Amino acid sequence: MARSASSRISQALPYSTQVEIFSRFREANPAPVTELEYVNAFTLLVAVALSAQATDVGVNKATKNLFRRVTTPQQMLELGVEALTEEIKTIGLFRQKAKNVIALSKRLVEEYGGEVPQSRAALMTLPGVGRKTANVVLNSTFNFPAQAVDTHIFRVGNRTRIAPGRDVDAVERAIEDNVPVMFQQNCHHWLILHGRYVCQARRPRCMICPIQDLCPYEEKTE
Repeated sequence: MARSASSRISQALPYSTQVEIFSRFREANPAPVTELEYVNAFTLLVAVALSAQATDVGVNKATKNLFRRVTTPQQMLELGVEALTEEIKTIGLFRQKAKNVIALSKRLVEEYGGEVPQSRAALMTLPGVGRKTANVVLNSTFNFPAQAVDTHIFRVGNRTRIAPGRDVDAVERAIEDNVPVMFQQNCHHWLILHGRYVCQARRPRCMICPIQDLCPYEEKTE
């Protein structure tokens, strides 16, 4: 029986290979960004919080009209939980997410002057905000090279050995330890996009993969 990534962790790719891999990613997409649509740090925070167990496309559809009218925590409180629930009802777990967004908006107004705090620890005290959400906000709005590891990055990190690890926290550390500093800011964007569109879960699209010759994955597809 084949062992999973959780039972046998391989060694990360060597430095020279990491440089070549991310040089290719950068050449193909010099300025990658999140596919979530947002206006500012607060709307990105809300969008990422809503994206749990939902697609970026689905979140964008639900927030398109919302973010035209609501761009601050105070405006979100004025909108209220019932109206917010109605706005995002197409997203999974929408009722709980609406409660969390109102609660985090209240916390931002009362404790942070209506501003999104610029530290992971502070962000993670907000209702519905975990480490991944905090890292997305830190990276995309505050230009801190935080690594927001989702299922795509976890899969790609282990399959390619760019950043192998038993869980998302271990993969996050592996990225920080092994990916050259010059690529850290955009690293998680490149890996998410690569996992979403090329190195897919059920059948990776190896024939169009820009790093196929550098990838140690044995079960390559044709």
